[in-house]
Order: sequence, then structure tokens, then C-alpha cells
Amino acid sequence: MKRSRFGRRSGIPRDAEDILWLANGLAESGSRAEDVFWELRLAGAVNELLHTGNEDTLTTALDHLYTTNQRAYDVLADSIETRAEQCAGAHGDILLITVPILAWSRFTIPAATIPAKVVNNLRIHLQAHVLAQDVKLGIADILFSPDQLPQGYCETARFTSQMASTTVSEGVLHVDPETLPETSRFLSDVRYILAAVQVPPEGPVFRWQENDGGREQSMEQWRAQGGACLLPLLAGCAMELVLPDAYFAACRQADRASRPYSVRASVAFLSTTLDVAPADLRAVVAPFYERQLEEYRISFTIKDSTAVVHGVVWPLLGPEDDSGDVPAQIDATLKDSGITHIEHLDNRFPMEYCDDCGAPMYPSPDGESVHAELPEDKAEQVPKHLH
Repeated sequence: MKRSRFGRRSGIPRDAEDILWLANGLAESGSRAEDVFWELRLAGAVNELLHTGNEDTLTTALDHLYTTNQRAYDVLADSIETRAEQCAGAHGDILLITVPILAWSRFTIPAATIPAKVVNNLRIHLQAHVLAQDVKLGIADILFSPDQLPQGYCETARFTSQMASTTVSEGVLHVDPETLPETSRFLSDVRYILAAVQVPPEGPVFRWQENDGGREQSMEQWRAQGGACLLPLLAGCAMELVLPDAYFAACRQADRASRPYSVRASVAFLSTTLDVAPADLRAVVAPFYERQLEEYRISFTIKDSTAVVHGVVWPLLGPEDDSGDVPAQIDATLKDSGITHIEHLDNRFPMEYCDDCGAPMYPSPDGESVHAELPEDKAEQVPKHLH
């Protein structure tokens, strides 16, 4: 889940000014003793805004700092995320964690209730391979799509509190899927399992914090054992697991991992659907701008044709901009997927979408924004565009 890049606003409200003063103070602190002073007061102020649902003040303060003091922006964003995904419990802190799953399918990627048997298997493998020995775990029994995750910091804080009050003692938070927003259909997408852990005071949260653990070891074991227990949830899907972590960190890692995964899914899908080798496909890469560079869009054609048959979006995340190495990352991913014919366009394309279906418009080899369309005999029961 990327931290959004905000535009400047004018007229800072008084409660936002208080937050700015505290964040700037912490960013400019010269000692650990001074850090503690600012951290405690900033945490208290952020907690108050989260509990009263004052999302606007938090985003206004972040908005201002993004353009005036990057270090203070990072300090404030860290404080807000920490307070939103963590709360105090009777026997230790409660931390909201995320289990991301990358998936692609020609059919609908499920977002549904997780059966009790799968929840129990998840608990076993998370506690064996991901979590430290003495933490207690509660799991929400729904496979969330990105549209169904808590929206904003205040809603995330409310969800963390709900998980803390119901799952640590009972083990499962039952979620009615009818109360969640409808899920958009994409060929490639992310699914999330949300859980809460109760951590003993000053104790480790994750397996890799223990003396005999490590992130690579946890990732290898989680992909092998956790992947097997998740297969029943994602029938008809190819999937790849991202290492579970604290809510915001895991969502951001899923955002990063989903970009190359979507490209690989695109190539695999087109290769099988059109019955062509990846080397017989062409990729066209172009930057798309609003006020600034927002994303790259990648279109695919048969190598000797100019008709765009599919496309995928590669959004910029965090501090990435047009001076970075994103095009090189895209090239490397395409080549790893078997694409050998890659074209880069220098045009500054506007952020255009189809008026009828809302799908992004993609760059053609001729330098125009066009709608991606599979051949009619291949298009039945296939998602309109990639994610």
C-alpha cells in the first residue's frame, strides 16, 4: 500500500498545525531523550485524531509536509501507521498483520469467506513459520480484495480495535461478506488475509526476530506450507505468496510485488490464450501523466501487428519519479517473461480511461492511446483488463 503523493493545499487548520509542530520537532530532534518527548506527544495527538475519525486533519498535515519537509513527512506517516495498526491490550500490544496473496486467473479470483478448516490450517502454519513463539493469533475469516480493505487510517484503526476485542480471545473474527463492497474483476490481483497478534511486552512478533530464525527461511517455509493450505481458496488460480508482515508494510510490499507479477501473468495469459510464444509478442511501454508522472502503461501486441490485445499498469510507488530506474525494472521483468521485442515511447500520455467501461487506455506502437481488445473469438469470459 503506497503512501500517496499529495498536492499542496492552503489554509492549515489549527489541529493540523499542532500535528505539524510535533512532527517537525521529532524530525529535527538531536538526541534519543528528545525523541522520546516528541514521540509520546505525537502518538497521543495522532491517537486522538484516529479515535475521533478526523481523517482530514491527518491527510492535511501529510499533504503539507510532503512538499515542505520530507523527513517530517516520513516521521508523521510512520507515527500514523503505527497508531492505526497497533493498540494496547491487557496482556501486551495488539498488532494488525496482513497475509498478501498474488493471484491471476482467466476466471474470477475469489474474495469470499474462509472455511473454518482453512482458518485452522492457516493458524498452524502462521504460528510455525511466520510468528514468534509466544504471540497469540486471531484471524478474520474473509479473503479480502483491495476494494474491501479498510479505507484510510481511521477505518484501519477501527478495524484493529475490532480485531483486538474479538479475535485474541476467540481466535476468529467472523465477517459477513454481504457488508463488504463489491469486488472488481481483474485478470491479476491481490487477495489479503487480515489477522491480529497479541505480543508479550518487549517480546518478538515474528519468527525472524528469534535467534534461530530469518526472513528468507520464513518466506521459503511459508510459501511451501502456507501455499498448500491456501490452494482450496483459490481454485483455478495461479498464485504467489508475499511474506506476511505488519499491515501497512505488507500492503506496500504486495503493491511492489504485484507489478512484476502482473506483467508475468499478462505474458502467460496471452501466450496460452492466443497460442503464441512470448517471443512472438511485442511490449510497448509509455509514461502516463496527470500533473506529474503517475504510472507506466504496458501494452501488448502480436509482434507483427499494431493492434493492442491487452495491457497492464505499472504504477509509481512512494518516492519513485521520472528520474528513477522504473523503465529498467519493467524491461528486466518483460525479458524474464520471455518478451524480446520491447519499445519505449517518449510521449507524455495523459491519464485516459475508456468512457464506456472505465478501462485504462494503453499506448499503441503508433504513439496513440487506444483500448486494448482481444480478438473476438478469444475474448469470451475474460476480464476486461489487467490489474
